[in-house]
Amino acid sequence: MQRTLLPGRPYPLGAKANSKGTNFALYSEHATAVSVCFFDEKGVQTDCVALKERTAFTWHGLIRNIKPGQLYGYRVDGPWEPEKGMRFNASKLLVDPYAEAISGQVDWKAPVFAYKVETGDDLQICDKDSANGMPKSVVVAQDFDWGGDCPPQTPLADSVIYEVHVRGFSKTNPNVPEELRGTYAGLAHPASIDYLKKLGITAVELLPVHHFVDDGHLVDRGLTNYWGYNTLGYFAPEARYSSCGDRGGQVGEFREMVKALHAAGIEVILDVVYNHTCEGNHLGPSLSFKGICNTTYYRLVEDNPRYYMDYTGTGNTLNVRNPQVLKLLMDSLRYWVTEMHVDGFRFDLAATLARELHDVDRLSGFFDTIHQDPTLADVKLIAEPWDVGEGGYQVGNFPVLWAEWNGKYRDTVRRFWKGDGGQLSDFAYRLTGSSDLYQYDGRKPYASINFITAHDGFTLCDLVSYDGKHNEANGDDNRDGTDDNDSWNMGAEGPTDDPAINEMRERQTRNFLTTLLFSQGVPMIAGGDEIARSQRGNNNGYCQDNELTWYDWKLDERRTRLLEFTSRLVQMRRLHPNLHRRKFFQDRTVRNSVIRDIAWYSTDGNEMPEEAWNSGWVRSMGMMLNGKTLQISDDEGASVQDDSFLLFVNASHEGVEFTLPPPPNGSPWSHLINTENINDPFDFREANEKVIVGGRSMVVFCDHPAPKADAPEPKKQKGKS
Repeated sequence: MQRTLLPGRPYPLGAKANSKGTNFALYSEHATAVSVCFFDEKGVQTDCVALKERTAFTWHGLIRNIKPGQLYGYRVDGPWEPEKGMRFNASKLLVDPYAEAISGQVDWKAPVFAYKVETGDDLQICDKDSANGMPKSVVVAQDFDWGGDCPPQTPLADSVIYEVHVRGFSKTNPNVPEELRGTYAGLAHPASIDYLKKLGITAVELLPVHHFVDDGHLVDRGLTNYWGYNTLGYFAPEARYSSCGDRGGQVGEFREMVKALHAAGIEVILDVVYNHTCEGNHLGPSLSFKGICNTTYYRLVEDNPRYYMDYTGTGNTLNVRNPQVLKLLMDSLRYWVTEMHVDGFRFDLAATLARELHDVDRLSGFFDTIHQDPTLADVKLIAEPWDVGEGGYQVGNFPVLWAEWNGKYRDTVRRFWKGDGGQLSDFAYRLTGSSDLYQYDGRKPYASINFITAHDGFTLCDLVSYDGKHNEANGDDNRDGTDDNDSWNMGAEGPTDDPAINEMRERQTRNFLTTLLFSQGVPMIAGGDEIARSQRGNNNGYCQDNELTWYDWKLDERRTRLLEFTSRLVQMRRLHPNLHRRKFFQDRTVRNSVIRDIAWYSTDGNEMPEEAWNSGWVRSMGMMLNGKTLQISDDEGASVQDDSFLLFVNASHEGVEFTLPPPPNGSPWSHLINTENINDPFDFREANEKVIVGGRSMVVFCDHPAPKADAPEPKKQKGKS
């Protein structure tokens, strides 16, 4: 078919349909020719049109009669000089880096490598056509009725984040129609939203939904890349999570999901992988960026550009120093905010994005550009503040406006409740928002994203049930995954019929969740921890798209009890501004009297002596949060006061007697939570002067009056327990 080609426009990049046809624009600095090829529904190439116009290294043209739904790909010609970093090969079909939808998967048996893979020599070019084994880009319609969608705009300080996998969450949920399970529509189904609202979270943080590729070595073993940290397209929602097919329907379905979650008051945060792509190192396939302009998109070894710099452990690192790559990432972020209405991003291995040369630079061009972009001014920016390169652990070192996954919080809280010595001082910092990390660079407590577990590592159930990892199903002889020295199984690994061990595991789980939700900062719950989701000791479920990683919705008494416990904790946190302060604690002097924001106590009810903080033997303490010292206002501008809380923690094996200190404002203490109590941990009653805190237990008090014996409980007021 003869196609009418007009000059078109060099911007925006990608394929944009209009009344005249579709404008195609592709950036390649060193290409000598670029063609856009079209395919029918069976994947057969029907036409290939050379783009004649080239403006500032962008090849472009408007092609008549190309409509939404059309499959296409690029062929890019240029020098084949791998030793100089040039890997052009026009026989390889390439995915558009700006494709808004991608159809199909990589066939690893097809010649998708630009070199002769059978020889293992990446210097020898392969001239076999790869189109039959390649995913195709899709021209996408731009019309969607958002119907007055209104983002919740929950302040980060008030947020409770829920890390969740789109597929795993609803895949086996009997309350979701079978055809929708494991999809965007499944996450947006009323049964799913009702569950999330009952749990009380304010935002879902979705594991990667950018279109990704299943690694060839996993496919050979019958496995898949379940987590999705193997990106092919930074604008395209992953098609395998769509119930509407992969010819553009995934875009509309994703938008409908966001719209439904917003209507329920739930924000959507995306886990994004802008540090590397799925193309691997010099022996990897040529799927998109590598064949379009390898020297532009990737960090190459400076004195030997045949090879790639690898700060990610995946074979390559995106070249964020290049203005065009920086533009790609910024265009992607803006697209997901403006066109897909997402509310924030969690940046995988974000330290990689800060590397200007080899060192991590917190003032790198990437951060400068984000801070100057008005579109991103109101979205949540969360860093995973490390990578695998030298000097890559950067917890506490990201710029203002950024929050961070606080790895120190995770490690310290685990070690404290395990019973390790010497943790008390650091544990106190983690409970109070990690002021040692965030107070002195202009940030607030909500810069700390607190978590005990995440997708990468043990689930909370497995953390308290296994001594070590059991990743045999991954096919690497249990060598993969991190050796976790903070797991704690109380005498038996995995499932057991011993009631004492099971009770202790439940108690430890309640300790972790109570600590998480009573800490200053922003709590992140790993999806399924609230129902004791287990991966049977596998702490690296990245390749397990099966019952091992999917949620088990058959809730027995124990799992239902944990769900109700977690929901109560989340509700309590959201009701009490004292539990999510927007400023760090500080004592103030009013009329010559010192007003205490916070105080620390020994078991005798006296303030903690200085020598106890760094002692290796002290594993018990009390913390008081004064709710009458809050310096915030509600929506009407009135001063807000709240209950005060007293937390007793005991990480030793044996029970400890605590004496309650005087309440800060005259109101008597009321007993609120006891993690040792398996059947009724929320025992709201008048407190005694002394209390026994059981071994590895936590007891919480508040100064909101408990009902007298044989008297009806008073109606709860706004902000009260």
